Amino acid sequence: MNNTDTNNRANPVSSPSVKSGGAELQYIELYSQHHETIKKHSADVLNEGRDEAFKKFCALGFPDSRLENYKYTDLSESLTVDYGLNINRVRFAVNPYDVFKCDVPGISSYLYFVVNEGFYPVSTPRNETLPEGVIIGSLKTAAEEHSELVKKYFGKLSVKQNDGLVAFNGTFAQDGFFMYVPENVTIDKPVQLVNILRSNADFMANSHNLVILEKGAKAKLLVCDHTVDDVRFFSNRVTEVFVGENASYEHYKLENVHNKTTNLCTLLVDQDTCSSFLGNVITLHNGLTRNTVEIDLDGEHCETLMCGMALSDKNQQIDNFTSVIHNKPNSHSSELFKYVLDDSAKGGFTGKLYVAKDAQKTQAYQTNKNILLKGTAKMRTKPQLEIYADDVKCSHGATIGQLDDKAMFYMRQRGITEKEARLLLMYAFTADVIDNIRIDALQDRIKLLVEKRLRGELSKCEGCVICK
Repeated sequence: MNNTDTNNRANPVSSPSVKSGGAELQYIELYSQHHETIKKHSADVLNEGRDEAFKKFCALGFPDSRLENYKYTDLSESLTVDYGLNINRVRFAVNPYDVFKCDVPGISSYLYFVVNEGFYPVSTPRNETLPEGVIIGSLKTAAEEHSELVKKYFGKLSVKQNDGLVAFNGTFAQDGFFMYVPENVTIDKPVQLVNILRSNADFMANSHNLVILEKGAKAKLLVCDHTVDDVRFFSNRVTEVFVGENASYEHYKLENVHNKTTNLCTLLVDQDTCSSFLGNVITLHNGLTRNTVEIDLDGEHCETLMCGMALSDKNQQIDNFTSVIHNKPNSHSSELFKYVLDDSAKGGFTGKLYVAKDAQKTQAYQTNKNILLKGTAKMRTKPQLEIYADDVKCSHGATIGQLDDKAMFYMRQRGITEKEARLLLMYAFTADVIDNIRIDALQDRIKLLVEKRLRGELSKCEGCVICK
């Protein structure tokens, strides 16, 4: 077992309190025997809700496809693996900044790393010029040094989730990434967080991220997911984001992991009055991916734009589940998700739009479009509207199809080869998602990588290929 005490891997046991008699049992025994060790290597603020999260996990278990919200995500095969967990927080003998040069060409960013489940402190000159009052670093350290600040926000969104994966994260996550931007402060360049999975044995990582923007603050966060070693990984990350009044936040997530990775990400966002949020999740290469995004518009005049794109082939699986909840009047939200699936890839999209009774003058739109390049690829989509206000403008739609034969014929008539014509059509199909990347250097790089992926030149994860 890599970087893990061998006593920390539990044998399956029976427990009448568990929802089912499956993979949950070994983790319930692990926590029951080693909860003091888990708490010892975390912070008091992070430990306050840990036992309650454990009780919830015992009741819920891991989600499976029998649950409506997980009908397109099948974790059964991933959960048969006997993963190691690093609950003793053994430090990896590597400086990730020396190994990974994760700069998108032309971008100037504040750069940070989480290796497996823990924040990895790396001293770089670029991070020494943060605006006054901004705090970025380890969640565990922030909880120790700024306990009142962290306590005010930590767990306030995740505790509301009736989700076994979120409860599991609350049980085992000991650290993660923390970003605080005080009132009316703008972070002058993007913050880049690189999540690295590495191990010499099958490994599970649980981390928790907390992002806080006070009133009038502005920030952009670029999250890059990467794998290094050729083992089975199971990653379960939860991110809570608080966007204050008149604040503006952009969240970009780029996934390029190998096909032995199960990558589970939950993004929970709370927006205050007159705030704006842009989210864009792009999957270039993966194994099994589940992105859960819940956005609560808890103030008037909020603006929300949520985008996503997946390019999958072979036996890759990608499921995006979104929930946009309008609780107050006069807000606007828009969702756009697109998939290009080849070979035997499987895609899933569930989008929920909820408009509360008092959320009059809401405008909410949702679109999911998908292209299947082969008959063996599968896509399942379920857009949903739940509206309790009567003065709103809301719509949703989904399409599943193949490349446009007429457009293909038109280009072939003008001397364009079939291969190039297919590439041009697929590239045009993804363009409007890429256009919603508001960091110029990142947008240029993603355009290039999408083209390479569609040409088959990016057919496997190659470490930090997103940023090389």
